[in-house]
Amino acid sequence: MKTWLRWPRTLFMRLMLILLAGLALAQALSYVLIMSERREATVGLMLNFLEQDVASSVALLDRLPANERAAWLPRLERRTYRFSLTPGEPGHAPDTVLSRRIADAFVEAIGQRYRVTASAAPGHPNRVQAHVTLSDGTPLTIDMRPAGLPVSGWLPALLLAQLALLALCTWAGVRLATRPLAQLAGAADSLGPDLRSERLPESGPLEVARAARAFNAMQERIVAYMTERTQILAAISHDLQTPITRMRMRADMLDDEVQRDKMNRDLREMEALVKDGVAYARTLHGAREAPCRIDPDAMLESLVGDYQDAGQEVGLEGRADMTIATRPQALRRILGNLVDNGLKYAGAVQVGIGRQGPGEIAIRIRDFGPGIPEAELEKVFEPFYRLEASRNRDTGGTGLGLSIARQLAQAMDGALTLRNHPQGGLEATLVLRGLEDDTRQ
Repeated sequence: MKTWLRWPRTLFMRLMLILLAGLALAQALSYVLIMSERREATVGLMLNFLEQDVASSVALLDRLPANERAAWLPRLERRTYRFSLTPGEPGHAPDTVLSRRIADAFVEAIGQRYRVTASAAPGHPNRVQAHVTLSDGTPLTIDMRPAGLPVSGWLPALLLAQLALLALCTWAGVRLATRPLAQLAGAADSLGPDLRSERLPESGPLEVARAARAFNAMQERIVAYMTERTQILAAISHDLQTPITRMRMRADMLDDEVQRDKMNRDLREMEALVKDGVAYARTLHGAREAPCRIDPDAMLESLVGDYQDAGQEVGLEGRADMTIATRPQALRRILGNLVDNGLKYAGAVQVGIGRQGPGEIAIRIRDFGPGIPEAELEKVFEPFYRLEASRNRDTGGTGLGLSIARQLAQAMDGALTLRNHPQGGLEATLVLRGLEDDTRQ
């Protein structure tokens, strides 16, 4: 199907087209019916007038002296017919409904006193000539050419104005009907990882108010479930700290150094797993952090400087040269997580920053390691998903770092993606959207 024939995708446009087309069609049908009735009434009046006026005109001409009839012909003619003292044009039997009605009217009006015949004449589909023979044998022809239905000059303008009014009323009605759906969709879109969206107004038509109440109740239930999940994980973490500490103390008392080291390593893994699990559940805290304006260039310089002071091979290139409104603690946690991953797997990291587009910046963190398979680029963002089959947490971690980073990025209205760099290594790109462009001079 051609593009210009494609059915609109928005409900607003679909309802607009359906209602506007229906109203326009109804108006067109009304116009046709009114014009048909008006045309029928006009024809009836014309035939009635024809019977009266033509009969009197023929009688008048019959009573006038033969030498005075020609002078009276212009006075007797009308807009739709005229008289002539000639036999007329050869014709044929009337073949349209209107021409037959006109011929019957001629015969009925004149035929009672005079010999008359009516025939259709060329030049007009409804043109009729009545051939009358006066008392003295003089031929008289009445040439009837029905005129079209007269239409006032302002009528087309009025019809266009009515159509415009219909379009305006349709637009207002459809907008009023679809606005609650748009508000519901907007509220659903704004229900991000922070689970904090403005409540919908529970007003309007019954169906709309009911849907708004259901959405608000759903939002409250989700927030309650997520809060309960975080509290449970926090409680588990707190309760596990005590037995883990006791087990570590007992492990330190073991005489077997090999067993002592193994037990301590297992305890460290358990503690890291518990802490990362709680951190993953509490990533919503990053979304609740109050936004403020920061200088991303200064933040990256500080972050990279800290790594360099610790002897890590981390470089920085590019500048954004703009301030942004964001959540600085959440942003620093994302960047720190990505840099730590790069150092863990490659030993060296290059950080870059620059403009992505109007009101957007992109922060790229590239390591120089082997990269990861293309099929795994999205899977690594899943909780507890690790690439290493050995499940060695010293190298593979708990599999929650990237999940936490992406959740925080989404809570900041940003996007975090991974790709294998064409020149080798893995590159993470953090794009922050919805920024206030405040370019420094």
